[in-house]
Amino acid sequence: MNVRHVLVLPDRDAAEEVAREAADRFGLPEEPQLVRDALAGEDDAEDAQWLVVVEDPRERLDPAALDALADAYEGWLEAP
Repeated sequence: MNVRHVLVLPDRDAAEEVAREAADRFGLPEEPQLVRDALAGEDDAEDAQWLVVVEDPRERLDPAALDALADAYEGWLEAP
């Protein structure tokens, strides 16, 4: 089973920092994917959240640690 963790961040800079730090801290084989997520009904790019998608095929990552990392950048780990 391939688990996918989604961290929600307030802006691109925070998402890029979290992706780099997650790759380093958790020894990920590749840097997580960044995805821009426009809020429903919003056309303004300033109102976009950024998602950091972390693949976890072996289910070895601690969701609490991922949530703490996102929280340090004013984000959160999306519940599955």
